Amino acid sequence: MQNPIEKFMARVAESLEKGDFVKMTLSKPAQKHDELRNVYVKPVLIKGARLFAFTYRYERRDEVKNYDAAQMLEILAEMVPQRLLNASLFTVNEDVTLLVSLKGTATMQTKKVQECREQNLEHDNVKNRLINPANPWWFQLGLTTREGKVTADMQHKFKQICKYTEIVEGLLKTMRFDGAVRIADMGAGKGYLTFALHEFLTQKMHLNVDMKGVEIRPDLVQKINEIIKTDNLQGLEFVEGAIDTFNFDGLDVLIALHACNTATDDAIASGIMAGAKLIVCAPCCHKQIRQEMEKSGVLNSITQYGIFMERQAVMITDTIRALILDYYGYKTQVMEFIEMEHTPKNVLIAGIFNGIPSEAKRAAIAAQIADLKRQYGIREHFLEGRMNLSL
Repeated sequence: MQNPIEKFMARVAESLEKGDFVKMTLSKPAQKHDELRNVYVKPVLIKGARLFAFTYRYERRDEVKNYDAAQMLEILAEMVPQRLLNASLFTVNEDVTLLVSLKGTATMQTKKVQECREQNLEHDNVKNRLINPANPWWFQLGLTTREGKVTADMQHKFKQICKYTEIVEGLLKTMRFDGAVRIADMGAGKGYLTFALHEFLTQKMHLNVDMKGVEIRPDLVQKINEIIKTDNLQGLEFVEGAIDTFNFDGLDVLIALHACNTATDDAIASGIMAGAKLIVCAPCCHKQIRQEMEKSGVLNSITQYGIFMERQAVMITDTIRALILDYYGYKTQVMEFIEMEHTPKNVLIAGIFNGIPSEAKRAAIAAQIADLKRQYGIREHFLEGRMNLSL
């Protein structure tokens, strides 16, 4: 007589043979220290072959691997219950759940379902993504294999790239540009987000762009320009420089992601003075305001604790930045950039120019800034000085 685990394995094998397999989830790690939290399995059709995509979800990353039916059953037998204690099979007309206790006691439950389920054989790589990992520059930048599949160790980075592109898409939906869109991406680094934005703007929005990735390291500039030349990417160039040396005249879009401390303020000030229609920043290293707060000696029940002082300084720094953008006529949003488990730098400030506000509105914004400064003993926010404000 079969035990519950054997019955579950047999039911999975039967669903594969009958072709009524919809999906399967594995969960509840047998060992607390195991970084693998759960596994999601779905059928996919790749080059005419029916395979099964396993999404391994770890604490800080996801990995996706494809297997045929025989391999799938072998892996399932290896993982349940040795590594994951619970398994749920969803077929066209029933749910089958296997529960194994830490002591090894197993039970299986079966429930008929009324809804009409359908199998989804679409592979993740053929979804209507804003970014196509099959484009050759992603392999050249080290994110994918030659076949256009995102490598396991770059899954989190590609997720960040896609999230960034989604955010920019939402910002650009309401904007109109005349002629080529002039864009500067300050501190572009290895170029991941720069290439993502260029790809989206040219291949999805079909815009004519004049885009500069500005990077201080000459070796990176040379390497990225070689990739641009190889792939014949029009309207994209990396240049050696920094915020204090770049010519912002006539700029439409300014991007500064993870500019350290007051470099974010320099970028915002440059964008405002250049009349940029869109300013996008992801600040980091909020030192200036924290130092002001510490020097003032003004402590409250929150900021007397170091870790809360740091968090409060971050919020105040970015709040005043957003308010100053409002003061200069930008409709400002503060949003999450990427999940905390991937990076602590997860706040993005975006401002779309909406016209110079009235004097009354400016006075109200200035009062908000002055109140924040007074409450926390702040003499001056660095961005105020850059804009020659006295708020």
